[in-house]
Amino acid sequence: MTSDSPYSDLDRPPLREPALNKAVGRPGGLWRRIEVVAETASTNGDVADAARAGAQEGYVRVAEVQSAGRGRLGRTWSAPPRSGLFLSVLLRPSDVPAARWGWLPLLVGTAARTAVDAVSGVPVKLKWPNDLIVVDDTPSAEATAGGSDPAADAYGAARKLGGILVERVDTAQGPAAVVGLGLNVSLRREELPAPHATSLVLEGAKAADRDPLLRAVLRELERWYTDWSVTGGDPMASGLLSAYAASCATIGRRVRVELPGGEPVVGEAVGLDGDGRLLVRTAAGERAFGAGDVVHLR
Repeated sequence: MTSDSPYSDLDRPPLREPALNKAVGRPGGLWRRIEVVAETASTNGDVADAARAGAQEGYVRVAEVQSAGRGRLGRTWSAPPRSGLFLSVLLRPSDVPAARWGWLPLLVGTAARTAVDAVSGVPVKLKWPNDLIVVDDTPSAEATAGGSDPAADAYGAARKLGGILVERVDTAQGPAAVVGLGLNVSLRREELPAPHATSLVLEGAKAADRDPLLRAVLRELERWYTDWSVTGGDPMASGLLSAYAASCATIGRRVRVELPGGEPVVGEAVGLDGDGRLLVRTAAGERAFGAGDVVHLR
C-alpha cells in the first residue's frame, strides 16, 4: 500500500460516490449528480465552469482535498486530504427575486448547522454571515494550541469549524448560484490552519464519519432550499429568518463591522432585516450591513 493511497490513514477513509448518489439522490429531488474527486484546485471553480457549460441545478462536486480552496474576501482554505468536507453545489433559484439571493449563505449555514449538530452532537452556532463556529468561554487546550494570532479576536470566545462561500455566475440558462462549504471534521491539533480554528474531532464529536455528515448536510440543504424557493425566497414564510436568528452567535453581541475602503463601525448586533442584512445599533443610530467583515468584541 503506497503512502498516497486513500486508505493510508484509516481514520480518514475516502468518500464513496456510488453510495452517496444512491443514498441522497431520488426521483424528483434536488440532487441530480454527486461527483467525488480525489483532488481539485477549487470545487467552486469547478462548479462555476459546469454551470457555464449548461449543468442543471443539483450538481454536487466533492473533493477529498483542494489545492486552492477559497473563502470570503480572497482568503484561502486548506486542510489535509480527507480531513473534512469540501464541496460545492449548483443552484438555480429562478423563482426567487435577485434581492433575496443574499439569504443563500444564511440558508446554507442553517442547513449545515442543523445537520452537523444532529450527527456529531457538537453545538454549532453561526457567525454572520457565513461561518460555522463553536462558542464557549473556556476554549479547549487542543483547539487553541499553536500560539496567539490577532485573527483569533474576530471570533471572540469562539472557534471556527467551517465556512461558506456563495458566488453568482451568469450563464446562458440564466444566473446561477455556486455554493461552497468547507467543514473541518478530523483535523488534529497540529493540522489546524489558525489558532481560532477547530474540528469536530477536537470538539469531542460523538460521530465524525464524513459519509453520514455529508448525507445529512445535503438532505438539510434540500429541505431548506425547497421551502425557501416555494415561498419566493421569503425568509419569514419559509421559517429561515427565525431559524437563523435563533442560532446566530453574532446577534446580541457587541461587534465591529469592517468595511472595504471605509471606517469600521462599532455597535450592538440587534437582528436581521428582510434581506438578511445585519442590523447594528450604533451611537449614531441603527445601520444595516449587507457585506463586511464582522468582528465579535469581547
